[in-house]
Amino acid sequence: MDALPVEVIGNILSLLAAVRDVIIASATCRKWREAARLHLRALHFCPADWPVYHELSVDQMEVLITQTILQTSCLRDLSLCLGDDEFSAAPVIAWLIYTRETLRFLTYMIQTRPFVNLLDRCGRHKLEALHIGNITICSVDPKVHKFPVLCSLTLSRVSISALDMKLLLVSCPKLESLSLINSSISLPTADGEATLELKSHSLKSFSLEEVSLDNITLDADNLESISLKDSTLEHFEVVSKGGLRILKMDDVSIMQFDVGQGMDNLEVVDLSNFTVIWPHLYQSISEACKLRWLKLWGPVDVEDEVMDLETIALCFPQLTRLALCYELENGVLLHTLKGSSLLEKVVALELGSTTINELFSQWISGILGRCPNLKRLVVHGNLSEAKVLEDYQKIARFNSFIVELMRKYFNIEINFVFC
Repeated sequence: MDALPVEVIGNILSLLAAVRDVIIASATCRKWREAARLHLRALHFCPADWPVYHELSVDQMEVLITQTILQTSCLRDLSLCLGDDEFSAAPVIAWLIYTRETLRFLTYMIQTRPFVNLLDRCGRHKLEALHIGNITICSVDPKVHKFPVLCSLTLSRVSISALDMKLLLVSCPKLESLSLINSSISLPTADGEATLELKSHSLKSFSLEEVSLDNITLDADNLESISLKDSTLEHFEVVSKGGLRILKMDDVSIMQFDVGQGMDNLEVVDLSNFTVIWPHLYQSISEACKLRWLKLWGPVDVEDEVMDLETIALCFPQLTRLALCYELENGVLLHTLKGSSLLEKVVALELGSTTINELFSQWISGILGRCPNLKRLVVHGNLSEAKVLEDYQKIARFNSFIVELMRKYFNIEINFVFC
């Protein structure tokens, strides 16, 4: 260890990141303390990482954090996730000022008294990624609050108006990734239905989680990825040049989903537990001839058309990974086995059902027969509903079916996920 250059030791300490581990490791010897002072690039302050935090008063924590930060000289990644305790504004401002020249990644989840306007303190910095949480953002001025090189912005449990949200995007001309997590966005309602308008010509990835809104219009010419989770929306409109490659929705309710010029370049569609007006989305997805990964996992609230196996085989000739759930909607199987077209390029398959029975076994067998080059199969099942003898008998028959299946397809890796 004595032969290690201080730069290498600094890299090791930066990988630890959690302040507890950094302090303990840097106390090893003078050389390690020098490495922490001159070459430490990352520090993460989080009460969960160090139980001793809970034994300190807020004043003691302020002193500890100040001493630790001031002993560094080239921090690039600083995380301040300090819970619900209120810190004095002065030391927090001092931390931000001291690190402003070198900092590239900042996570800021801290309560202060009086309130610290983070945009005032971090504007014009060289930040590339900013994660803000548990605060209110107000009075955004693009002329003052400039983030010239910011590529990634995450707002978690943040309160902000629709106008300030719009202005914040103007302040980030190079933004590529935007995430809104459990945030409160106030919309004007004087002119009827309120719409959150987000516009960014540089944006490539958009993520929404635990958010309920009436209408969202996302204007992003270069958009490549949309991820929606645990959210409720009336209308979600995407205005782009048709470059969308990834679409993910998990536990999402959308009455109207409009993707503008279509999804011809889609490569990944991952839809789980979603409620949507299906025909329009169905038509858009069925045009994605470049699709490589398709997941349709229930329960799914759909009407009219369904994505049966024949449609999947004909529409997506490049498909290599497929995940389907055996679900009945109004007594009708959503993903039927009609037709005889093969899924020749599918090498990974996930199949699941909330009910273990003979029909599920037949369905699995039918799909396997359509995948001649399959290498891996994962079967998901729910055993928690088994209550009477008949249920356990069905499970026993299903186990026997799986054993026979493994003998027949000995070249396929088969795994099981039961809950």
